[in-house]
Amino acid sequence: MSKDNWHKTDYGNKERYKKMTKREMININNFLNLVAEDLQLGKVLENPVQVTGGFMHRMFKAVTEQGSYIIKLLNPNIMKRPTAMGNYKIADDIEKILQQNNIPAVYALEFKNRKIQELNGQYYYIFEWYDGKSLKDGEIKSVHCEKIGEVLAKIHNIDLKDEPFEQDEMHIDWQKYIDLAKDMNSPIWDCIKDYADLFNDSMTKVNEAIKKLPPVKAICHNDMDSKNVLWLSNEFKLIDLECLGYSNPYLELFELALCWSGYEGCNINFNLFNTFFKSYFYNTNLDANVDWEALYYSNNGKLGWLEYNIKRALMLECDNEEEQQLSISEVKETVEHIIYYDKVKDEILNYIAITL
Repeated sequence: MSKDNWHKTDYGNKERYKKMTKREMININNFLNLVAEDLQLGKVLENPVQVTGGFMHRMFKAVTEQGSYIIKLLNPNIMKRPTAMGNYKIADDIEKILQQNNIPAVYALEFKNRKIQELNGQYYYIFEWYDGKSLKDGEIKSVHCEKIGEVLAKIHNIDLKDEPFEQDEMHIDWQKYIDLAKDMNSPIWDCIKDYADLFNDSMTKVNEAIKKLPPVKAICHNDMDSKNVLWLSNEFKLIDLECLGYSNPYLELFELALCWSGYEGCNINFNLFNTFFKSYFYNTNLDANVDWEALYYSNNGKLGWLEYNIKRALMLECDNEEEQQLSISEVKETVEHIIYYDKVKDEILNYIAITL
């Protein structure tokens, strides 16, 4: 996943954000009234409710005379990046392709011939309200892994290209961040101070492994973990499509099979892992005979996610205390994931060999 496309949105996760102040809610109310007027959605009937703990953006439920909607306010700091608008335009165009291929998802609505909207300098998306819930690790069953493995294969099959996806090497000065955290007396120092060697070794192996990836690319969701799939009974819809782009499908398969089988809780259920793999390869056009060890080492986006959150925790890419505190917590969790991933390498590769 590219650094410009890191999103952690989740309709059902309300714990991420602190309760907004009265003044902030007044500002949101005023803004959403302007949105409803601008897009001709009718009068807003209820005060908006914050319904997501998205890590980078804020989302609100708005009820108007025409229906119930989700308004996703994009983080202004993200929109300042020179590549941001280009990335969103790519994702919006690919989203239309998914719609044409009947991939179940909560799609951004179009107004004025575009999906991304802007009002008074604030960029946002608007969606029809969908009353589904995301699953936590303990709630994920084999049936869920079968369905997600299948839909992932269908997405990859839409526009599969026999050409390599160029992935940039990773070059991060971990010791610089460790020293800076110590100098700033940051609480993240205790989390990272003993792991420079592990981070550097993992980074070196990533840079070697990406040269061995299968030369293929496809449309990828790039953030389709369990938080970004909403379920109503056994039916589901994907959300957070702003990360859509072309990437290596094997790499996304590897990442998601782990995410849907307990990796986020550092407790992989290999029955779920195998179910996901089998479902995917039953529905895909890809060959299973590839270098899975290279894929294991290449699947280390957590390193980039760690650097991003270190920067926010140290207020290098963050302008408020709330985001800083969220990133401090995220640094701790991400370090735990990196340590766990290193420990279970052989077990992961053995189960893939057995499954395929």
